[in-house]
Formats: sequence, C-alpha cells, structure tokens
Amino acid sequence: MKSKQMKTEDDDVKEPLKDSARSWVLAARPKTLTGAVVPVMIGLSMAYADQSASTPFHWIPVFLCLLFAFIMQVDANFINDYFDFIHGNDDETRLGPKRACAMGWVSVAKMKQAIAITTVLACVIGLPLIYYGGFEMVAVGLLCVVFCFLYTTHLSYLGLGDLLVLLFFGIVPVCIPYYIELHTMTVPVVVASVACGFVIDTLLVVNNYRDIDNDRRNGKITLIVRIGAKAGRLFYLLLGVIACGMGIIHLSNHHLMTFVLPLVYLLFHIIAYRQMVRIDHGRELNHVLGLTARNMLIYGVTVSIGMLL
Repeated sequence: MKSKQMKTEDDDVKEPLKDSARSWVLAARPKTLTGAVVPVMIGLSMAYADQSASTPFHWIPVFLCLLFAFIMQVDANFINDYFDFIHGNDDETRLGPKRACAMGWVSVAKMKQAIAITTVLACVIGLPLIYYGGFEMVAVGLLCVVFCFLYTTHLSYLGLGDLLVLLFFGIVPVCIPYYIELHTMTVPVVVASVACGFVIDTLLVVNNYRDIDNDRRNGKITLIVRIGAKAGRLFYLLLGVIACGMGIIHLSNHHLMTFVLPLVYLLFHIIAYRQMVRIDHGRELNHVLGLTARNMLIYGVTVSIGMLL
C-alpha cells in the first residue's frame, strides 16, 4: 500500500491541459533544477572567498552561469522526456514520476520544438561568457550541448551516466565559474567539484535503483544494473560519505566551516539511505528521490555558506 506522502508526491498530480503552461512546468521537472544550481553556487562561492583586492568579483557572469545551468537542465529534461518516450521506455511499467510526452500532457511535435528552443537559448545565454572566460568557453558550451543529447540517446544505455554526472554536474559547473571569475584553478576547487559530482550523482543512483528491473528488460545497462541492487544501495551511501570526507581539503585553506557545515547534509543523507533500504523497491522509492533532491540543496547551501564565512 502506498504511503500518504507518496500519493501526494506522485499519484495525486492533477492532469494538466495538453500543451498548457502547467504541463510545460511539469515537463521541466522543477525538483531537478537543484542539480543545476548547486554546483554553480559552490564554484562561485569559492571564487568569491578566494578573490583578492586586485581581482574584483563580476556579478554579470554569476547571473549568466546560473541561467545557463538552469536552461541546460530544462533542455536535458525535455530531451530525456522525448527520447525515452519514442524509445518506449516510458510505458505502463514505469515506476518514476510521470512524464509529459508519455502522459499526453505535451505533444511530441511541441516537445521537439521546445528542445530546439531551449538548446538555442542556452547557447545565446552562454555566448557572453566568452568576454569573461575567453574563447575556450565555446568549447565548454558545445560539450555541454552535445553530451546533453548523447546521455539520453546512447551513453545512459552503456552505464556511463554516473561518469557524465561527475563531469557535467560536478567538475564543469564548479570549475568553470571559478575560472571565469579568477582565471586560475586550484586543487581545493577541483576536489570540491568532484565531491559535488558525487552528491549530485546520488539522484541518478536512486532513479536507476528504482528502475533496475525496467532498465534490465529494455537493455539499458546502467551502473546499478551492472553491480546489482544491494551494491547499488551501498554505492548511494558511499557517494555522500566520500563527498563529505573530501571536504577535509578545505582545512588546508583554513576554511573550517566548509568542512563542518556539510556534515548536516551527511546526517540527512544517511536518513535517506535508511529509507531506501526500508522501501527496497517499487514506486515508493520516489519518496527517496524527493529526499535526495532536498539533500543536494542542503549540501550546496552548507558548502557555500562555509566558504562565505
């Protein structure tokens, strides 16, 4: 029997009118946008903490980096919605949150148009970053767009999703904003970017853990399919533990609070893990998905506050 909370989060979602504003909001998956803002927030807070009197902080690229990350996340969600639907992955056996194309909230033709619009919009928003970060920003932007498509269409089926999360939700969005502001790179920033990638990857792990049987049937060989459910649960736990442990690097810069505050995240992460073990399988794991998204935001806020303190 589903819990009352699970009904609120999933089953009791009111059906929106086709191609309405609400259906597009649901298609954008607002809860996943924390994964876009958290790494950029960490990179910018580290740049702000490390700036000197001779390197003033520029606020325009702050806005551009955050907006680019938001639009690219929405773009990725639209791409995932569209291609999973046409590949038949979003059928009646799906356990995850409802998807726009599969539910008929958004027409396939309109979703293709939306993908084109959000892709172009992200490129336009990212273009001014060339002024602040140099022409290498073009290569970074192109890689983000290309792998945004490759993830859903090919790489997620090969078990490379976790690696891409580490790269494009950790290393790139933490290091690039820092580089744009200070035009340099440090070991603590790289370590922080990897730790952030581990934290964001917990969301993918929950998704793949919940869908392990469905993915196996559809030939989608995710990392969780490869290592099994039991090891997948342990992997989820270790990602958060290791990420917090990597925070010890900040002690070298005397940023004590940047190491201490994220331990709050670790507490909530362990609670989510225990829920994951208790629920074990089925649609109710969407509750753990919600907890994980919240925990990601807690991690980003605590790391950022620690840097600013």
